[in-house]
Formats: sequence, C-alpha cells, structure tokens
Amino acid sequence: MAQSEIGLIGLGTMGAALALNIAEKGFDIAVWNRTTEKTHAFAEGAGDLAPKITPTETLKDLVAAIRPPRAIILMVPAGAPVDEQIEALSPLLSPGDLIIDAGNANFRDTNRRAAEAGEIGFFGIGVSGGEEGARHGPSIMAGGDGEHWDRIAPILKAIAADFEGTPCAAFLGPEGAGHFVKTVHNGIEYADMQMIAEVYGLMRDGMGMGAPAIGTVFDRWNEGRLRSYLIEISGIVAGTQDTATGGPLLDVIVDAAGQKGTGRWTAIEAQHLAAPVPVIEAAVVARNLSARRDARAAAEDRFGKGPQPLDGALSEDDLERALIAGKILCYSQGFGMIAAAGAQFDWPLDLPEVARVWRAGCIIRSAMLDDMAAALSDDPSRELMMAPHFAGILTETHDALRRVVSTAALKGHPVPALSAGLAYFDAMRTARGTANMIQGQRDYFGLHGFARLDDGKSGQHGPWAD
Repeated sequence: MAQSEIGLIGLGTMGAALALNIAEKGFDIAVWNRTTEKTHAFAEGAGDLAPKITPTETLKDLVAAIRPPRAIILMVPAGAPVDEQIEALSPLLSPGDLIIDAGNANFRDTNRRAAEAGEIGFFGIGVSGGEEGARHGPSIMAGGDGEHWDRIAPILKAIAADFEGTPCAAFLGPEGAGHFVKTVHNGIEYADMQMIAEVYGLMRDGMGMGAPAIGTVFDRWNEGRLRSYLIEISGIVAGTQDTATGGPLLDVIVDAAGQKGTGRWTAIEAQHLAAPVPVIEAAVVARNLSARRDARAAAEDRFGKGPQPLDGALSEDDLERALIAGKILCYSQGFGMIAAAGAQFDWPLDLPEVARVWRAGCIIRSAMLDDMAAALSDDPSRELMMAPHFAGILTETHDALRRVVSTAALKGHPVPALSAGLAYFDAMRTARGTANMIQGQRDYFGLHGFARLDDGKSGQHGPWAD
C-alpha cells in the first residue's frame, strides 16, 4: 500500500540532505536514484529515520509508493537532465500529480515547463543553504500555481529554516518567479563573496597580514553590522590550519573560483530587464578572470606585480565600512532587479517577503536583512539605498568606500566589485549626468533624436540632420 506523502528523485549531496530533512520533520518519503546501489545505501544509512524512508528501484515503484495525488521533488542537475526526468516520469503519473523542480533551474526553463505541464502540474522552488541548509533548514523560494503551493506548503514550511518563529519559505509568484528570485539571490551571493575576497586581498597583500590574523578580523566584524553567514565562514576559512603543511589552509588553495552559472544568468537577465547590477556583473567577470591563471602570471611577468604595500594608507575600520557600503549598494541593486522583473513579467513579487525569506537558511543571510525587510515594507517602490535607515549608513560609510577604492587603484590592488559599487553610488547621486553627450552622438550618426531640457520636446535633431 502506498504510504509516502511525497517522493524525491536524485540522492546527490543536496537531494540526500533534503530527503533526510523531510523524514526528520515527520513526513514519509519515497526516494529513487538512477543508481540503485546508492538508493539502498542511503536508506540503510538513515539510522532512526529509516522507517520514514521508502527506497525504490524503479520509477514505477517510486510512483506506486506515493499516496495520490502525488508530489515528487526533482533534485537533478539543471537543464536537459530535468527535461529527461520529466519525460521519463510523466507517463507513470496521473492527472493532478505534481512534479517539483528544486534544482538551480533557469527561470525561463521553469516558465516553459509550467506551460507544457498539462494535467500533470509543474512547480519550481529555489532552495538555498547548501548541504547544511538542505539538511537542517534551507531558504525556499517558490513559484508556480498558487493551488500547488497550498498543497505542498505544509511540508516546505516544516523543512525550511526558521527566523524568530517564521518559516523562511514563501510563495513568490507564478511560473518561474521562485527560480528567478533564487537566481538573483545567487548573483548577490557572488557579489558578496567577491567583495569579501577583495578586502581579504587588501589585508593580505596591502597590509601584510597572515590568514589567521585576517580570520580574527572577520570574526570581529561578524559581531557588528556585517554579521552574516559569509563573514562568519570567511573567518573560519582564514583561521583553518592545513593538516598537510601545518600552515594556513587558505594559503594552499588555488586562486581560481568555480561557478555553476547562476551568477552569469543574473547578469544576463539584468541586461534584458535594463536593471543596473554592476556589482554582480563585476563579480561574475572577476570569477572569469580568476580562471585565467596562466594569462595573469604572464601579465605579471610583463608589467610587474600589481598589489603593493598600502603603507598605512587604510585601516581595518576603513575596510569594514567600505564592505558595509558595498553590501548595501549590492542588495539595493538586487532588489531593484527583482522589482524590474515583477513589472516586466507581471509577477506580484513581494520585496519585503523576499527579504524575509532570506533572513535565515540561505547563503546570503545576514543581520541586515531584517532591517531590509522593514525598509521595503515601508515603501517597496523606493530604492533600498534611499530608505532612511540605509541612507544613513551609506552617509557614514561611503567616504571609506572611496578611500578604499582610490587607494587600491593607486597601489595596484584589483577591487572590481567595490569599485563598481562606488561608481553606481556616484552615478545615482548625480542628478545631471553625461548621457546628453551620448544622445548627441547617436543623433549625429544615426538621427536617433533627443529630448530637450528647456521645452521638454522629444524627437529633436541637431543641425547636422540637414
């Protein structure tokens, strides 16, 4: 007799952790992996949770083990593997059953799959928090049909992270809204990590600090405004000793950052939406540059080593304040992009709810997000950086950001994300910019026209039009 309340396909690191989380919260779950040995090994290793888990050897067995109407979570790699799994699973399902993609899907694929679903429902959820989050409480960003959400919300809210009694799981809109918000989350994650890495580089190469001392600085910052998961783990990483050499582990890690594409998706979609996210874009470029280790070594040989000692030009306080300013500017851009998507796709994206979902469980969780939720609740249409609370912090910190970026430039330290944040800040506070020159150029070579400041008329041309 079918006894499981939900099914799960894919017992990789994240899938296995999520399945254990579901079982631990009291739900019976059936699981399947394309490698049968892995399925049975997972069930046998589940310990006290094993009675809640039903291992199955075929997709047909999986479907039979779930009480209808069935809900099955896919934890497989994004892209073609998801479509292949849907194609294999769908003939075994019945009208009213539901497939839930919990991977890092491109939201445009989720839109398509939802439109093609027919009588078998399709729902997309973004899950953030890594293995630890999946096991003990992730942040969950859901998108699709509201009725599907109502049906599975009890399970998703039960397994989600908790912030002061509120589950970090929410329905954010139709189609791929949940996966879109997860993509922007990952773009912010790229940017946050890059800015931290840039400040680490200034301490290492500019101040001559060793990794353990840098770890101590991050630990101290984690007690203030920068308190966050990423600052916390940066302190841990910097302070960890390598068992092979006895020295700092950080010093033996290759300086080439990997990526799975979500940050790149953020940058691409931002261009489609005409949403400025320069800090995220700079972080994506920096990861691409990090992979070019041979080219960087050759350029150092040709032009000389870039980073030079800072000679006391910056303090640890300057770096902390710059990081605070950069973080606010980055998040402001991210929420602006989500707002632009809501307008473009007619999604009722609730910005305060997004901030609340990110307060616990996810990789970018930080002390600032509760204040961000409050600021966005006061006025969702206002740029986050213009909210009184964050405008006040930026007023206190932007001079430090300028000192850090300018000093870094003079001393040859690459700080692309912090630089992009400063340029964005300066552009945003310049009421009359320089795009009038661009409009004049465009009209000269292409008669694209321009609007006049004095009378407001548009479609005007210069004398060269004759």
